[in-house]
Amino acid sequence: MKRFAAFTLTVALLLSAASARADAVDALREFAREAKTGRATFTQVVTSPDGAKKKTSSGSFEFARPNRFRFAYAKPFEQVIVGDGQKVWLYDVDLQQASVRPMDKALGATPAALLAGNTLGKDFELRALPAAQGLDWVQAIPREKDDSANLQSLKVGFKGKTLAAIELVDGFGQRSLLSFADVVTNVALPAESFRFVPPKGVDVLTQ
Repeated sequence: MKRFAAFTLTVALLLSAASARADAVDALREFAREAKTGRATFTQVVTSPDGAKKKTSSGSFEFARPNRFRFAYAKPFEQVIVGDGQKVWLYDVDLQQASVRPMDKALGATPAALLAGNTLGKDFELRALPAAQGLDWVQAIPREKDDSANLQSLKVGFKGKTLAAIELVDGFGQRSLLSFADVVTNVALPAESFRFVPPKGVDVLTQ
């Protein structure tokens, strides 16, 4: 009886884990399908390949499908990344410099494509991963190879059905973890959030 009980418990735990991983994939698909707009705050931790060095930044994030988004970094330096549906702007306040690229060349296999894009199933293959750090994780594998993305892996973490984190590892092994808080979806957002006009005197680089 003890062996049978232990076996039953093991099977139940395995089934529970499999269900949680499947739910994470469903949560990402539902997020991409149902969340037409959204906003959140975030903390980003970038860790060097050897794990010895870490850099932390924070700010806010907004999006409106399709392909409109705004990352506004507040600490330690002010920086804004805006996707207006046609172009992606990056503005460094301290350097008084902005760069702009066509969206089809800038988006690629990025967190912005996952969160604000409109073709999740077409652009990414989704695979459930084991739960870790209290979150259920989904690996997002780009269906088309993009050498310019310099990407090893990209995964999304959910707490139940709530978006909680995105982790990206680049081609050099540098790890970036975006942790989200105060996530709300389907809220009214001003159109100005997704427009960028370079301030007077700012150098603009076209890429």
